[in-house]
Amino acid sequence: MLGRSTIQSKESLISANLEDKVAFITGVARGQGRAHAVKLASLGADIIGIDICKDVDSMDYPNATPDDLDETVRLVNAEGGRMVGRIADVRDPSGLAEAFSEGHAEFGRLDIVIANAGIIRLTDSDDRGAVWRDIIDTNLTGVWNTIEAALPALREGGRGGSVVITSSSAGLKGTGSEVAGSQAYTAAKRGLVGLMQTLANQYAPEWIRVNTIHPTGVVSGMTVNETMEKLSAAAAAGEASGLAAMQNALPIPILQAADIANAVAWLVSEEAKFITGIALPLDAGFAVR
Repeated sequence: MLGRSTIQSKESLISANLEDKVAFITGVARGQGRAHAVKLASLGADIIGIDICKDVDSMDYPNATPDDLDETVRLVNAEGGRMVGRIADVRDPSGLAEAFSEGHAEFGRLDIVIANAGIIRLTDSDDRGAVWRDIIDTNLTGVWNTIEAALPALREGGRGGSVVITSSSAGLKGTGSEVAGSQAYTAAKRGLVGLMQTLANQYAPEWIRVNTIHPTGVVSGMTVNETMEKLSAAAAAGEASGLAAMQNALPIPILQAADIANAVAWLVSEEAKFITGIALPLDAGFAVR
């Protein structure tokens, strides 16, 4: 099987920049988190990864499973990388910190943080407050918890580093909705921009770069499930739904996780060493519609 010694293609010219580096990634069991882990491993990085691997009661779709996390570890290994994968909830600071510490002890360094874990609900709920709290706690506070757990190790390394926070197209452009989940999701993703700018300013003197990415819809278990299929059908039929206003300018309805991972691999590399404090749309033109 081809590994890190594979002759680099034009798409992988940044590989040397990630050799021997270590990345901490949340929400790593599937979707964008898995794609980030596999891509960075293919470019030379080792991975500390966590995922909740259980459902959130207030959400209307299933989360990743322990088997999904095991599959991510297998895929990273297949790329020639090493991975410490642990089950942890970004809403639980102590459990999150413990899981990170186990990976950090294994690899002895940290260079990259990708705060990616997130949830969404675009349907109505009888308990709007629970939906609001779980989304804010995961998508906003969970990112803060992630950075709190990892930042000391990043700073102690003295080599600088890169923090990438997964926001959303919703973090740049809100669309009208009476659904609590949509309101919470947009509020959290917009809040991440403020957090990013604060951290980028604070840690720039230490060469720690902090940026947000803003994907449009991306294929994952969060977007491809029975609930989303019903919403998509309703939108296609002209009915009001949580997806009705979410259309890209480019003629593509949804991106692949690898599309986002390719951009993130560049953003954490030395080729982007002067880029910090930006909100990078990866949105097929969603923001300009």
